[in-house]
Amino acid sequence: MTAMMTRPAGAVVTAAPEFGNAVVSQRSDVLFDQTIPRALVHRAAVSEVFLTDLCTLGDTEFQVGAQWPRGHSFFSLLRPDYHDPMLMAETIRQAGLLIAHAEFGVALDWKFIVHRQTFSLGSDGLRLGARPADIVLAVTCHDLKRRGKRVAGGRLEIGCYRDGELIGSGGAVWSAVSTSAYRRLRGERADAVVEVEPPVGVAPLTVGRDRARDVALAPGERDREWVLRVDQAHPVMFDHPVDHVPGMVTMEAARQAAKLVAGQPDALPVGCDFHFEHYIELDAPVQVNATEVTAVRSGVRSVEVVFGQAGRTAAFGTVDLLVHG
Repeated sequence: MTAMMTRPAGAVVTAAPEFGNAVVSQRSDVLFDQTIPRALVHRAAVSEVFLTDLCTLGDTEFQVGAQWPRGHSFFSLLRPDYHDPMLMAETIRQAGLLIAHAEFGVALDWKFIVHRQTFSLGSDGLRLGARPADIVLAVTCHDLKRRGKRVAGGRLEIGCYRDGELIGSGGAVWSAVSTSAYRRLRGERADAVVEVEPPVGVAPLTVGRDRARDVALAPGERDREWVLRVDQAHPVMFDHPVDHVPGMVTMEAARQAAKLVAGQPDALPVGCDFHFEHYIELDAPVQVNATEVTAVRSGVRSVEVVFGQAGRTAAFGTVDLLVHG
């Protein structure tokens, strides 16, 4: 029987930041005509690139254009009136990569490590319109770390705008290492793709999904415990072969665990704050434990989710669910 995992002693889980004030004023010349080259955001499929432009305001300030589609094969909800909030998490991920490569000189073959990622959104900014949503991320970079002339890490602070209105905020802490350093870090696991048959997942409708292949959790041994369901054949969660479980898969599983705990499969995940402590390996089971914590505000239920593998906490954080609205 597996042991229940908890977050590391002394670790503090905080809700994603509020966004009542603008971070940076939005520029009017950000373009939405075409997507940026897929290699700059580490995507194999052009259809999975959401970014459209990058404008440089200064050494550490940028604005990134993105477009959220009205429909998507994976980033979607059972309710038809909202964009999937997890588009925000993926947009932040892509923006960080784009800035690192295009502005900070990080080589395309370097490996990225996300240590923390957050976002917070209002439901009004997620409503579907008659056209795709044109999004501008106002990005400020802090605490830049350098290796020689290259930036090799830092922290992003982001304001998210839609049609000139601030609808949310977010951020990320990241670092990047050369291919040789990555091989030393990962050892024999570096770039090794291990294929594992995914277990049967929970019922799709219980986690807000209508297809079994989009389920990221399988039943566990205890109440409020599940097993991470890793489907390496999934065309979005595994857009290309990797040697570990991607962070976006972890965040999707956390969203699903939060919905199970809340008993609200149609709830909107309007906030997320996740810490990634260790690589999650493909060939060992991962326990996912979820516990509801104090509500952060009216109509929002906050759920803490912890991912454990091989006796240690691999990732932990909170998901804030809007249960009505």
